[in-house]
Amino acid sequence: MPSNARPRSSSSRRFLWLAVFIVVLFGGYSAGWFYLAGRLETQAQAAVAALNRNGATAECVNPEARGFPFRLGMFCDSVAFENAAQGISVSAGSFRSAGQIYDPMHLVAELDGPARIDVPPTQPLALQWENLRASIRLASPLPERLSLEGRNLNVATAAGNPLATASTFEGHLRPNGKDLDLAGRFGGLILDATVLEGHAVPPLAGEADLTVNNGVALVGKNLRSLRGQSGTIRTLALSTGEATSILVSGPFSVGEDGLLDAQFKLTLRDPKGLATALSAALPEMREQIEQVSAGLAMLGDAPSLPVKIAKGRASMGFIKLGNIPPLD
Repeated sequence: MPSNARPRSSSSRRFLWLAVFIVVLFGGYSAGWFYLAGRLETQAQAAVAALNRNGATAECVNPEARGFPFRLGMFCDSVAFENAAQGISVSAGSFRSAGQIYDPMHLVAELDGPARIDVPPTQPLALQWENLRASIRLASPLPERLSLEGRNLNVATAAGNPLATASTFEGHLRPNGKDLDLAGRFGGLILDATVLEGHAVPPLAGEADLTVNNGVALVGKNLRSLRGQSGTIRTLALSTGEATSILVSGPFSVGEDGLLDAQFKLTLRDPKGLATALSAALPEMREQIEQVSAGLAMLGDAPSLPVKIAKGRASMGFIKLGNIPPLD
């Protein structure tokens, strides 16, 4: 009998120690999680306090760290920012962020509508959307990657007058050495007839992919002007259908005087389709649009033309296109 009791006793002790180890491990992990949660709440409150100066006010209503046990993120019932001196105010619904414990440098966030944006000189806007999400890969001095996407965007004036809707939209930012890569696209954009003075255009889609030279150094300088900036547009497209679009690509620069210099390639896919859409939006220019379309159609279904802009003066070969006013 004693010989049989020893193995059982030894097995029981091992099981007991294993149970104790699991309890201690879970307890330590839990204590660590709540410690980090407290630090996150403190840092969030400090960040909000830092914004509340020089006449500006920022608010995160009921800030709370959540996500136990495997995630950690900040939650706010609503968010707002106002700078009375500049007349800027932004407010939105609940905010949620989260990062996996095993990958804390990758964060995801969601923001609920509705939102109100008041940035002079434009009129106050009211926005609503579905599934507005952001993803960020943290790094220094800028995030390694930042992405934003959403769907079913509805834009109206603060008084409730509709302006536009878009079925999808997204934007991306990525440092590339000293430069900054920017990209974005939207689809199903419908402009209200009031925006086009009663005219109508088919649903629009757009895409942009460009690099801003020395863009990393420019971030954080609160730049409000394009003057002195330069870069390269890889793709800048506006489409009125699957086979109908305008594409622009090429390098550009803006002088300190605001005048644009660029060497663009302009590609027109389906010139006749573009002419139809433009004629509907600008009926007073229908005759001129049709004349230009007829000439371009002779060059094929997707003609590409060089467009040069020198000190704001645009030309296509020997054809003068007009002057572009100084940019702000």
